[in-house]
Amino acid sequence: MGNTPIIPAARAADDNRDFLACQLLIALPALADSPFARSVALICQHDDEGAMGIVVNRAAEYTLGDVFEQMGIASQDATLCAQPVLAGGPVHPERGFVLHDGGDQWDSSLAIADGLSVTTSRDILEAMARGDGPANVAVALGCAGWGAGQLESELVDNSWLTAPADTELLFNTPLDRRWQTAAARIGVDMARMADYSGHA
Repeated sequence: MGNTPIIPAARAADDNRDFLACQLLIALPALADSPFARSVALICQHDDEGAMGIVVNRAAEYTLGDVFEQMGIASQDATLCAQPVLAGGPVHPERGFVLHDGGDQWDSSLAIADGLSVTTSRDILEAMARGDGPANVAVALGCAGWGAGQLESELVDNSWLTAPADTELLFNTPLDRRWQTAAARIGVDMARMADYSGHA
């Protein structure tokens, strides 16, 4: 398919700190007994007060059609309605988060990077149901959160690898391949890492 487009991280002009917005967190064997085992999370926001991300490789029990029905939104697009919803994390599991490449013209959006946003308002779901939504979309229920300094501490403890986010992984790679694929982007073979975890 050619080169996979890496999403350039958005950064304020006066901010040269090493925050991780628009990076993927890839769970290492140290997290094997945690709810984040074998997970890949996209960091949407990271600053001095903590971080927020969305797990992008686990399916929830719901489809997008279930979400539309619960919100009273009608759609005749059977393929769209059958799309699985992501289990985005344990924080606010009742709340929807829409990752997409459709800009920030929606009522409540956060620009994660150039060409990637997360929206929490109903209007984007209504546009999707009409066929007017962004070209690339992933809907998640819930998110993951870290307090001030917590994510940095977990990185020091070798709980996560980090890799740049890319559109192919976020929107096209099958969910059950995203953990291995994300690690392979930075030259790590997770099959070999998993082997080592049992012999520490």
